[in-house]
Amino acid sequence: MLKKSTVLTSERVSASLKTLIDLAQPAAGLNLKRLSMRSSQSGGYVSRFKGLGMDFEESRMYQAGDDIRSIDWRVTARTGETHTKVFREERERPVFISVDNRAAMHFATRGVFKAVLAVKLAGLIAWAAQHQGDRIGGQLFSDSQCSELKPQNGKHAVLRFLNTLANGNTVSAEAKPISLEQVLARLAQHVHSGSLVYIISDFRGINDAAELHLAKLSQHCEVVLIFIYDALESNLPTKGRYRFTDEHRDVVIDTSDSQRLSVYHQHFEERLNHLQQLAKKRGFSFMQCSTVDNPVQCLR
Repeated sequence: MLKKSTVLTSERVSASLKTLIDLAQPAAGLNLKRLSMRSSQSGGYVSRFKGLGMDFEESRMYQAGDDIRSIDWRVTARTGETHTKVFREERERPVFISVDNRAAMHFATRGVFKAVLAVKLAGLIAWAAQHQGDRIGGQLFSDSQCSELKPQNGKHAVLRFLNTLANGNTVSAEAKPISLEQVLARLAQHVHSGSLVYIISDFRGINDAAELHLAKLSQHCEVVLIFIYDALESNLPTKGRYRFTDEHRDVVIDTSDSQRLSVYHQHFEERLNHLQQLAKKRGFSFMQCSTVDNPVQCLR
């Protein structure tokens, strides 16, 4: 029989399938539309929320008052008479959740691992989408693997996604390193127009090429960036020598060096500011969540 302390420690470094399933109840009070709009408003950004997607249904003769942007030029040219496109509103909006499971996410000095927080946030969003009748799909990526799940309806789709999150990526001996740029390129290819896309990550390795893929994605989808960080990443403790290890390498940091401390803090602030400015420029919604934060409260 496992001791309670052992279970609690385990839940800090990995999220079980049961833990993710149990998020269904607290997720019932979340509204994804309000969430995406509120997160953009809180940062002073203009969200590109497009509402429900539209499916082409038919072409008909142009009528006074029709939007000229909907003119079907192909049919108009063929018949010699002006026709306009008629669209049918989609009743289910695809919600696509991309989750960072790279090695750097398996870290925390307090609270839970960044990876655990990421999958809990993803689980809450997935359940909230299911409660609202949306289709749920997603992406899980590590340093060498990336897999996507096509959006589907119902509880089965959520459980399929949660199972992927709980089990992590399957790594093969032939796996090659994959960059954030490649991950976002795949994301842009897999996501359908009109989707609500959440990207949950610490965004390490983001560069100009990766940002171009985000820009492409934002042209036909609403994008929400959720920045995950640990308190130590934002601000080192003062006056002391601290040893960090990943069981393969050791790093000792002397925080009595005020100049090094300042540079470290500045590096984090620059990364955070860069993400905020990127969100503002591209019309993304943006929010941040620390490893000590309650994921339900973060989304509320």
